[in-house]
Amino acid sequence: MRALQLIGDRDLQAVDIPPPPAPEAGEVTLRIAAVALNHIDVWGWRGMAFAKRKLPLTVGAEASGVVEAIGPGVSSVLPGQLVSIYGARTCGLCHHCRAGRDNLCENVGGVHGFHLDGFAQEKINLPARLLVPAPPGCDAVGAALAPVTFGTVEHMLFDNARLQSGETILVHAGGSGIGSAAIQLAKRMGCTVITTVGSDDKAARAKELGADHVINYRADRFEGVTRKLTRKKGVDVVFEHVGADTWAGSMLCLKRGGRLVTCGSTSGVSTQINLMQLFQQQLKLLGSFGCRMENMANAMEKMARGLVHPVIDTEIGFDGIDLALKRMEAREVFGKIILKVGGDAAGTGDRGASAA
Repeated sequence: MRALQLIGDRDLQAVDIPPPPAPEAGEVTLRIAAVALNHIDVWGWRGMAFAKRKLPLTVGAEASGVVEAIGPGVSSVLPGQLVSIYGARTCGLCHHCRAGRDNLCENVGGVHGFHLDGFAQEKINLPARLLVPAPPGCDAVGAALAPVTFGTVEHMLFDNARLQSGETILVHAGGSGIGSAAIQLAKRMGCTVITTVGSDDKAARAKELGADHVINYRADRFEGVTRKLTRKKGVDVVFEHVGADTWAGSMLCLKRGGRLVTCGSTSGVSTQINLMQLFQQQLKLLGSFGCRMENMANAMEKMARGLVHPVIDTEIGFDGIDLALKRMEAREVFGKIILKVGGDAAGTGDRGASAA
């Protein structure tokens, strides 16, 4: 069967690998349906592993699949069922995993597609406990976006930042996958949404998603515009995932007692914090990583009901991966790039901001 493997830095190749054996007890054989690309794929492609890994490595950290076979003792999913895949190999035994907080697992074995072989392959065997069934009305693309694109945002906004109806939120990089999801989820619950983008074209598309105010950060200082829009009070929540380039400005955008929640550092992993600003303004800084499986289920249910929808930039086959990663690296993408793994993987059509 075919798989997309990282051979070396910036060297991805489609190769033939053996199919998986029959699933063992507690396992499921999945036929991968769709893989959603993320910045973690860009980091791995660049060679930014942050941990030991062995090459060649099958890539892909966020995906959906169809159950093809189940091993002994599996009752949570059935053959033919569409599922979303939790992207980290958690232990399932520690108290965090048993409580449904797999993103706090004490014995996590790594992230698929980054430390462990990922999902850009035709079939894979996985523990059944890492699969979340998709509800009727949620298709393979929607299910592929539940683990990171929507699940991460659900966890950031609702579990950590405790976003409330009527609050004002600043969403950075509204044209990114998680940015486009955050705009929709925050607007759906009745918040005023301010977002940043890097072009006028992206500004128009962010408006279509429901953003109340859009700031082109290449033309204006986002912190100045945000302070003006909020009459110098600041926002209740900043949705941060850019990192060093925006951190100081994000702190300035918060109102007294405001919350900054962050899940990423695409512009750099280190920054400085004004401690007097932090304690005098009584700000709350919240780190967020991954999501709970319940977040994935909630996200798919919202997609199935039409309350939110995936924003798709393009769909590609294996031969389009290098260009796709270069576009992501250059921030030339609005929404998500979907890697189709099945027989229709050659398509590269633009789905725009359509629902999955």
